[in-house]
Amino acid sequence: MHSFETLDFSVDDNVAVIMLNRPATRNAFNTKMRDDLFQVIEAIKEDNAITGSIIYGSGKDFCSGADLTEFGTAPSQSIARTVRWERDLWSLFLNNPKPIVAAVHGNCIGSGFEMALLCDLIMASYNARFSMPEARLGLIAAAGGTQTLPRSIGPSNTIDIFSSPKLITSRQAYSMGIVSSVVVKNRLIDAAKAQAAYLSKLRPELIAACKFAVNTGCSLPLDQGLRAETHTALRLMKIEKNNVVYS
Repeated sequence: MHSFETLDFSVDDNVAVIMLNRPATRNAFNTKMRDDLFQVIEAIKEDNAITGSIIYGSGKDFCSGADLTEFGTAPSQSIARTVRWERDLWSLFLNNPKPIVAAVHGNCIGSGFEMALLCDLIMASYNARFSMPEARLGLIAAAGGTQTLPRSIGPSNTIDIFSSPKLITSRQAYSMGIVSSVVVKNRLIDAAKAQAAYLSKLRPELIAACKFAVNTGCSLPLDQGLRAETHTALRLMKIEKNNVVYS
C-alpha cells in the first residue's frame, strides 16, 4: 500500500484501490487531494498491469465536498476555485481508458458527487446520500456537475437537485439512474472490487473503445454521435485484426 497525505493506494489482483483518507474532515476535497489523485490516476493510466480501479472514502463518508477552510485562506471563493482548476483532474478521470468504479457510502456532496459522476459506475450503500449544494451557496457546480449530471438524469431533474435542499437517498439515486446498484454497507467495497474485476477481464481495448464512444457521443448531436460510434467500432475491428493496443 502507498500512503499519500490525503489518500491510500494499493493494487489487489490488477485492480487499483483508492481510499480517500481525510476522515476528520469527512474526506473533504482540497488542493492536496487534487494533487494526490492526479498522481495516482496518472499512474493507473500508465501501468499496464492495472486493468481497473475503485475509489471509496474512509470513515463515515465518501466525500463531503470542497474543503471550505481553504476558501478562507484565499482572497476570494473564485480564486480558491481557480487554484483547484490548475490541474485538470476531472479530464484525467474522464479520459482514463480503464474502468473506474465509485463505491459511495455516507455523504457524497458537491465535489465528491461530481467526482463520483466522472467514474464509469457508481455503486452505493443504503446509507449513501447525494447533494449538489453549490447553487444554494451562491456558486455553480464547476467540477463537471453541470455537464455530467444532466447526461445521467436530464436537465429538469438536474435543476431540481441543484436547487433542492433535500439530500437524495441511494434508493432515489438508483431509481433516477445515478447509481447502478445499492448494497448493504459491509458488502460495498467487496461488491465494487468484484465489479471492477469483472470489467477488468474484458479486453482492455474494448473497454477503452466503449468509454471513448460513450463520452464522445454524449457531447454530439445524435447523427454525429452515430458516426463517431461507427468510426470507433471500425477502429476497434482494425485494432483486433492487427493486434494493436487501443489508446
